[in-house]
Amino acid sequence: MDTKLKALLDREEIRNLRTLYAHHLDSNTIDALDEVFSADAVVEVTVGKMTGIDAIRSGLNDAFKLFDRDHQGSYPFLHAIANHWIKLTGPDTAQGRCYLIDFETASKPDPNPLLLLGLYADTYRRIDGEWRITHTRLEVVWPERAA
Repeated sequence: MDTKLKALLDREEIRNLRTLYAHHLDSNTIDALDEVFSADAVVEVTVGKMTGIDAIRSGLNDAFKLFDRDHQGSYPFLHAIANHWIKLTGPDTAQGRCYLIDFETASKPDPNPLLLLGLYADTYRRIDGEWRITHTRLEVVWPERAA
């Protein structure tokens, strides 16, 4: 296969990981996050640092419950991903960044649905032929910029 075409397909598969993460988290299909993260992944987000797929599932499930105040079971928040930049660093490794616009859809005293603005910094690895996120860190830039 042409190297430029292969690189384009790899970047598209990687871009899909971040979108799939948003869909699984927002729709409460957190058990399927092994489609996104490696077994030993590290996730650093607003609810803390989690290492390993079991800890990630547990931590993000707790976050979902925190925002699912009306106990509807789906979409207490919506993660919109934009401006995804991906750099292939080797045949089976890559790094990337993308913007996060996070909306809270659950009822809250403040009618503004905007929860936060942030930047994801990701590291990716192809494992058994499939791309996975191996490390992600969310930098919140609004309402308070992280140091």
